[in-house]
Amino acid sequence: MRQVLKQLALVLAITAWVAFAWSGAAWAKTSGATTSGATPGAKRVTVTGEIVDTWCNVTMIMFAEGSAHYQCAVWCAVGGIPVSIKDEDENVYVVLRVEGEQSNVAAPSIVRIQAHQVTVEGDLIERDGVKYLLVTQVADDQGIVNLSHQDTAIQPFGK
Repeated sequence: MRQVLKQLALVLAITAWVAFAWSGAAWAKTSGATTSGATPGAKRVTVTGEIVDTWCNVTMIMFAEGSAHYQCAVWCAVGGIPVSIKDEDENVYVVLRVEGEQSNVAAPSIVRIQAHQVTVEGDLIERDGVKYLLVTQVADDQGIVNLSHQDTAIQPFGK
């Protein structure tokens, strides 16, 4: 129970940070400030991994990877749950923004690539042990390569 509460606190903190980042982008847009260029305190990175639903990944409430989780990941992204990229070393990068979108909340560019294996370029910001990523370019999208429904017997939506 204690572990679930810690995980819930982390997800809530991530959601608050996303709201904060979104409001900053909205302020910049209305105030005439610029958000283009390098982000202060950020490091330019290239990350390769699977787009995952942060809530299911952190809480382990559901099998949160690949084709078995595709439809849930889409629903969560549309519902406002932060999306992350999980690399082969199990590092999780919370995506705050993708390619010029003002927010990652229900952004079409992020919803379209749920459960996809991608390589992205962007700005990495690390705060309190959490890795946040402002994606400037999706350099490669291999689609869904983790066909986890074959191992879990959970079928992708529409099958």
